[in-house]
Amino acid sequence: MAYFQSSSQISDIIVDLPSVDGKTQNKAASRQAELTKPPGSLGRLEEVAIWMAGWQRRDRPAIEHGQCLIFAGNHGVVAQGISPFPAEVTAQMVANFANGGAAINQLCNLANLKLDVIPLELDRPTNDLSLGPAMNEDETIAAMNIGAEALDDHCDYLIVGEMGIGNTTAAAALCLGRFGADATGWVGPGTGLDDDGVKHKAKVIEAALAAQSPVAQHPVALLAAFGGRELAAIAGAVLAARMRSIPVMLDGFISTAAAAALTADKKLGVLDHAMISHMSGEPGHLRLAVALRKQPLVDLRMRLGEASGAAVASLLVRAACATHNGMATFAEAGVSGG
Repeated sequence: MAYFQSSSQISDIIVDLPSVDGKTQNKAASRQAELTKPPGSLGRLEEVAIWMAGWQRRDRPAIEHGQCLIFAGNHGVVAQGISPFPAEVTAQMVANFANGGAAINQLCNLANLKLDVIPLELDRPTNDLSLGPAMNEDETIAAMNIGAEALDDHCDYLIVGEMGIGNTTAAAALCLGRFGADATGWVGPGTGLDDDGVKHKAKVIEAALAAQSPVAQHPVALLAAFGGRELAAIAGAVLAARMRSIPVMLDGFISTAAAAALTADKKLGVLDHAMISHMSGEPGHLRLAVALRKQPLVDLRMRLGEASGAAVASLLVRAACATHNGMATFAEAGVSGG
């Protein structure tokens, strides 16, 4: 049976999501205080270990069945000239993933994450969001279900990414619809626009907001209006992970924007189980991270997409778990001062 049946049912799910296991989280925090190191000396690795423990609901967190989900989709708004690359590149990159030739293939191999790439109707782009809704409600919920059902039965840690020419425009429009402010603050070069191209992209996004206002502050409404199939699938996967208490590492601007749709109606707690892996080079990502009250783990000036930043951050998650689980306590090591 599908995870999601209707907008109202999704609202009910969001109201009744499982919380972090506070008892296990407190145990993990206590262990960190007993390990052979000055308090706080491992910085955010300590925070990551405690976060993992609380959501995995085990004292010794670990990535045993880590999964990377990449969703691919095409966008009708490409017809507005918002990308220097044609829509055909989406399918070509999906083939590159399948052949093992992309950055994410190398990074998932290194981080020991199972990689699954799911194309969503690449031969049927969404509607042009600058003229009206990109999708209808049924299409949006169907894509969310594809994302949710892509999680493996034994998944205990998830990273999400995307591929889709034009999807930085969709992500920026989604952020504008969710958080407001001005279009110029959400747009960036994407796959390589020059300054004039970025200004044009902002005008296209402003046109989308003007054509569709008002849009209800509901995840399905926002994703239908401004998103794409791959963004809706990411949102579905992230929500399904929360339903199963699986910690999630978001990638960059697009993945974070897709997940941010779940926080509609000021429900930021929907993403308590998710961290932002890295600060994207897309200018709108800083604004988005601030709006979500999340600090990305690293800033490597990456803006590739395809879950690459989340895969790199997964190496830090493994480091956090290894130190948390493997270090001796002061008492075990016979070291004074603990």
